[in-house]
Amino acid sequence: MPVGLLALGTYVPDKVLTNEDLARFLDTSDEWITTRTGIKERRVAEQNQFAYDLAERAVLDLVARHGEGALADVDLVIVATNAPDAFFPNTAALIQNRFGLKAAGYDLLAGCPGWIYALAQAVGQVEAGLARKALVIGSEVLTKITDWRDRSTAVLFGDGAGAAVVGPVPDGYGFRSFVLGADGSGGAALHMGALANTLPDGTRMSNKIFMNGREVFKFAVRVMDTATLEAIEKAGLEKADIRLFVPHQANLRIVDAARERLGLDWEQVVVNLHKYGNTSTASIPIALKEALDGGRIRDGDHLLFVSFGAGLTWAAAVLTWYGGGA
Repeated sequence: MPVGLLALGTYVPDKVLTNEDLARFLDTSDEWITTRTGIKERRVAEQNQFAYDLAERAVLDLVARHGEGALADVDLVIVATNAPDAFFPNTAALIQNRFGLKAAGYDLLAGCPGWIYALAQAVGQVEAGLARKALVIGSEVLTKITDWRDRSTAVLFGDGAGAAVVGPVPDGYGFRSFVLGADGSGGAALHMGALANTLPDGTRMSNKIFMNGREVFKFAVRVMDTATLEAIEKAGLEKADIRLFVPHQANLRIVDAARERLGLDWEQVVVNLHKYGNTSTASIPIALKEALDGGRIRDGDHLLFVSFGAGLTWAAAVLTWYGGGA
């Protein structure tokens, strides 16, 4: 049974934080940030906005676009987030309650690739008959766990959310492949503490994001290459078959390296990190919706998703777009 995306919605906070704003309290500049990342501005949640609030707004946008019927038969909710409101209750259960769904719900923590991880789980459960439809959300308020004294990370992250309904689609459409991976030996390169003060290797952690930019950059370039090629091969396609590349919006140089390796023109790549920064699990659905609204996706197009992040983790997927859905 083919499974694909049936509905899509997103939300970003109204508050904009520009590079010039950051330069007022950090030793940085618009030129320094833009040259190294491609980011010009990012969105910041209000003091009383958290992962649940952004997820709710993304689902409301989905319903506004597709109607109340879009949530019919949804019996599974998965929320991928790296900044949950609480250890428990999980954010997915709060969303289930808010929209009156008769559904199971759980949160998923897998770094920035969490949305693709969640899609893979949702597709698997629908294919196995364990769920009829799934609501898969990526919601992040990373600015609340950012160390605003650390120039190397403070310039990167933004807040946002994306929501999609996953369910059966006609033959010839839907997800064709997933590639998921993890390498815990690189955990020290990108981490944030919770209950423990140290990682198993002795690396000390705080309650703010820490990143070794050089190591993460090398890792990202490598896995963006290997994961995308593996996903295309598993889908039974060639690089030339990919109509649109929707990568994790972390760094323009990393995206460009992947684009060149895939032999794609910039017109085949979705990039919006200059407006939103790195919104982690929300970055791909936000970019996907912008591409859809911009008329860049047609029925039957083969789309390629890829992401990398803390764990260290990575994920890629190939989707044949169903024009009668989202």
